[in-house]
Amino acid sequence: MEKQEFEVIIIGGSYSGLSAAMSLGRAIRKTLIIDSGAPCNQQTPQSHNFITQDGFSPSQIAKTAKDQVLAYPTVSFLNDKVVQVTGENHNFTVLTATGIQLSTKKILFATGLKDLLPDIPGIASCWGISVIHCPYCHGYEYKGQSTGILSNDDTTLNFSKLISNWTKDLTVFTNGEIKFDADQQQQIRALNVTIVEKQIAGIIHTDGHIESISFIDGTQQKTDALYTRPPFTQHCPIPEKIGCEIDPKGLIVVDNFKKTSVQGVYAAGDCTEAMRSVASSVAAGTAAGALINHELISE
Repeated sequence: MEKQEFEVIIIGGSYSGLSAAMSLGRAIRKTLIIDSGAPCNQQTPQSHNFITQDGFSPSQIAKTAKDQVLAYPTVSFLNDKVVQVTGENHNFTVLTATGIQLSTKKILFATGLKDLLPDIPGIASCWGISVIHCPYCHGYEYKGQSTGILSNDDTTLNFSKLISNWTKDLTVFTNGEIKFDADQQQQIRALNVTIVEKQIAGIIHTDGHIESISFIDGTQQKTDALYTRPPFTQHCPIPEKIGCEIDPKGLIVVDNFKKTSVQGVYAAGDCTEAMRSVASSVAAGTAAGALINHELISE
């Protein structure tokens, strides 16, 4: 595959990247998807809130999508990691970790985000299973159950109001002294939500399913699910390195046509938006592929 030329190279081969590739394949564009195989939801057992695919595992959805996309003869897939992008619009060079050099007219980053999980034992093992971030993706499965929110800032009140829709057995764990003001505390307690300030020692679980939260004072609290919204960083540092604008939240800035601030470079999916779901990533990728094709036609 060395020195091959493509019209579009898609960096990131999950839902957004695959959806973009289908649009481009149907537009008969010579397209390469490059993916290193490390999706952020690799531990998640089931995907939800995506019609026709509700309850299927993320890996099942991705495999089916890949099989369907690669049925288009102008689309190919490379299991590799992109380490460098140089050049300019219509003349980009992409270098992979295995030393392959490729050229392309356009680039689409569909590289997602990397969650920076709290340094609490057990959190990482439960992430995407019973430690969750989105009630629309996971909340129904834990409706009415003992649920916690790990949060200690000014977003905690609204987070509590939101999760109260799915369960009335709700506790806010601040993991230390409360950092939000007394008025917010009062409003949270008015929702019949308990606030626990004790420092967390770890998450007790079996195969990622929480049994209880343990505290440094030796006590435990039975909990079935724990919501948290950890900070994140771009899964791939290359967009920022080549000059793509990054907003204060850490997301790649794109316009309505999925264009970044670098001419010829596009971005779509989780790396560009706060609404992280399979359905929204698919929609963004589909649009990006069509929009790239339209630009190629117009140039």
